[in-house]
Amino acid sequence: MDNLDKLDRLILSKLQVNGRATFDQIAEMVHLSPSAVLRRVKRLEVEGVIDRYVALLKPEAVGLGLMAHIHVRLEKSNLNQQRSPRDLFRASVQTWPEVLECDALSGEMDYFLRVVVSDMSAYSHFVMETLLKHASVQDCKTSFVLDRVKATTAVPL
Repeated sequence: MDNLDKLDRLILSKLQVNGRATFDQIAEMVHLSPSAVLRRVKRLEVEGVIDRYVALLKPEAVGLGLMAHIHVRLEKSNLNQQRSPRDLFRASVQTWPEVLECDALSGEMDYFLRVVVSDMSAYSHFVMETLLKHASVQDCKTSFVLDRVKATTAVPL
C-alpha cells in the first residue's frame, strides 16, 4: 500500500465497482487522461495489486441455492503418507468445485470452507463422499447460511 497514491486508490475503487469500465470512463471519474489511467492500471497489474478480472455470479441464479460454512479439523499426522495431512488437504480442496474459499485458521479448527451446492442432498453428498472420506480430515462442523446480509469483493482502500 505504500506505493499507492490517492489516484491509484481512486482508480482501484472505480474498478472494484465496475471491472468492465473503460479507461475513458475511469479517466473522466478520476480527472486524468485515459492514457495516464491505462499506465497506472498496467503498473498495478504488473505489481500484483490487481490480481485478476472476473464475472461475479449469483449462486442462486445458476442453481446453487444452499451455502454452507464448514470448519474442518485435520488429523495431526499420517504415518502412511509421505506428504503431511495439511499438504494433502490443500491439494485436494483445489479440485473440489463446491468450495469457493478455503482459509487456514488459528484456534480449534484448522480450515474454514465456504461451500455452495444446489440443495441439502448435494451438501450431504459432498460432506459424506468427499470431505469426510478424505484421509486428512478428522472432523467438520457446518453452519448454513440463512441470509446473506453483506457480500462484497471490494477491499477497503
